[in-house]
Amino acid sequence: MQKIKKGDEVIVITGKDKNKRGKVIRVGNNDRVWVENVNLVKRHTRGNPLYNKPGGIVDKEMSIHISNLAAYNSSINKADRVGFKFLEDGTKVRYFKSNGEVIDV
Repeated sequence: MQKIKKGDEVIVITGKDKNKRGKVIRVGNNDRVWVENVNLVKRHTRGNPLYNKPGGIVDKEMSIHISNLAAYNSSINKADRVGFKFLEDGTKVRYFKSNGEVIDV
């Protein structure tokens, strides 16, 4: 089980996009994560008339290493650490370390 999953709200803690927040779009291998509106690059693309795609310069998200992100805790409006614990019924869940709030039930 990973500490950051698809759909989580995260905040960038270091790098050129520091303090930007966004939702996780995709989690790849080698600890790389794609976050919406974070680490945007200009991509020069060729048009494809078969699919009605125009060419030009397009902004697209690139991956960012998972160590540069932290889970965003909306109850304290800050980045927070994530831990694991088992509930009474034996299911393993993630929780915020600062206030013990369960992330996924």
